[in-house]
Amino acid sequence: SDLLWLGAVPVVLLWLGAVLAARFPLLGAASPQPSSQCQRKCGSVDIPYPFGIVHSPDDDDGHCAMNGFGLTCNDTGIDDGGRHRPFYDDVEVVGVSLQQGQARMLNDIFYYCYNTTTREMDSSGSSFRWLDFAGTPFRFSDITNKFTVIGCETLAYINGHDGRNGDDGDYGGKYMSGCVAMCRGDDVRSTLSNGSCSGIGCCQTAIPGGLQYYHVEFDSAFNTTEIHNVSSCSYAVLMDSSNFTFSTTYVTSPAFTNNYGGQAPFVMDWSIGNETCDVARKKPGSYACVSDNSDCFNSLNGPGYICNCSKGFDGNPYLRDPEHGCKDIDECKLPQLYHCTNGGVCRNRLGGYDCPCKFRWKGDAKAGTCIDHFPLAAKVVVGTIVGILIMVIITFLVILHKEKKKMAEFFKKNGGPTLEKATSIKIFKTEDLKSFLKKNKLIGSGSFGKVYKGLLENKLVAIKKPINGSVRENEQFANEVIIQSQVIHKNIVRLIGCCPEVEAPLLVYEFISQGSLHDILHSNNNKVLSTWMHV
Repeated sequence: SDLLWLGAVPVVLLWLGAVLAARFPLLGAASPQPSSQCQRKCGSVDIPYPFGIVHSPDDDDGHCAMNGFGLTCNDTGIDDGGRHRPFYDDVEVVGVSLQQGQARMLNDIFYYCYNTTTREMDSSGSSFRWLDFAGTPFRFSDITNKFTVIGCETLAYINGHDGRNGDDGDYGGKYMSGCVAMCRGDDVRSTLSNGSCSGIGCCQTAIPGGLQYYHVEFDSAFNTTEIHNVSSCSYAVLMDSSNFTFSTTYVTSPAFTNNYGGQAPFVMDWSIGNETCDVARKKPGSYACVSDNSDCFNSLNGPGYICNCSKGFDGNPYLRDPEHGCKDIDECKLPQLYHCTNGGVCRNRLGGYDCPCKFRWKGDAKAGTCIDHFPLAAKVVVGTIVGILIMVIITFLVILHKEKKKMAEFFKKNGGPTLEKATSIKIFKTEDLKSFLKKNKLIGSGSFGKVYKGLLENKLVAIKKPINGSVRENEQFANEVIIQSQVIHKNIVRLIGCCPEVEAPLLVYEFISQGSLHDILHSNNNKVLSTWMHV
């Protein structure tokens, strides 16, 4: 074949012709808001405004669709289970994306096959087929779609020239490209490779932006007459390349058309009007981005613009209705989409969310990089200190408990219960007298103990601390203390109280400031103790 030298390289021919004035009107211009009664689903496909279900593509009754975006919801018949599917004219629509400004549709796979009965080549209806979106808001996506050709002796052309009037819609000129797919050698199967679409059994080529019309044509000089027992058919279609993976069975069997049900998906970019965002905003009566918290973006494939909800909002930017327009996203309820992990605290706000690290942590919780602000070494030190403090506190409590238990035992042993019943003697607690039992308070000592000076209830007292073992125990001691406290004589120091909570009970006396009893009894003055001398 004369074109065999082309190999895996797509044949691209660009014919520059006269540029004709654009003939389509301002399709996609904003219209009044749709009625709430408009149908928003056809079969399993959601139909968001500016799209809408109408009786015909040009019908805007009820303002269900913006001009140029009307779809029909057709019953596809009993053979299809009586299901309803949306169509744009005669092209089936399988999905609409407001955010991307795209519609996903189905395109017939064109074939060119050897007929063993007639021994001639047959094609889809005729030697070429077309799709025409000229005069609509739609353009074939040059990013997503690729012209795909499958076969072993195949050359197919994609032509953007409309032979009826020489106008290619938005694309300002005539366009033609081609793809050749060949198989080397006598053994066709040995040359094919799954997943590879680089000219051996499969070929793909890109299309230019702005294209609204195309037709496909097979070159009759390339046919499967000689190899029909191995590969009888060639195929060509403009399709979504992201949805395609080549299989060698596509060349040797009808698997390609069978897998796609005879129709391959392709993507159409759409836009509102033919003005930029800056120009459209100055015309509030026709500006389509009417929802609060919506933004305008210029089309990347031809003139016009699309609308999106602002960052942090979700809904339909083409609707004023606050219920269905752009609404704030509560990111905290969607942790799988909006991350706030590793110690973060999620807080929703209008148009976004905050995710600070929790207390004493630092970093970025959205990125999952929160780390403890308290280093491990500090934790170890603090933990050790806290542990020691806990041990000290526990030890103190144990000692305190033992002391209280011991005081209770001394109290009982020293006749405390009996002393409590006496009205003439006062019972003191250890803590009441402890502060006086110091060296600087000592006023005397002897074989029976030591005497300390103190101030109790604004009265000076003498506190006697007997030597251990010098005091009788139990009831006898208690009775003697009670009797002594009842003795009131001008020459005898009065016993005020007792502390039985220690091993050797403490005795509290009146304090005499004029010497010892011996000094008073044997003094030359021989004075009687006056009451002011007894504190």
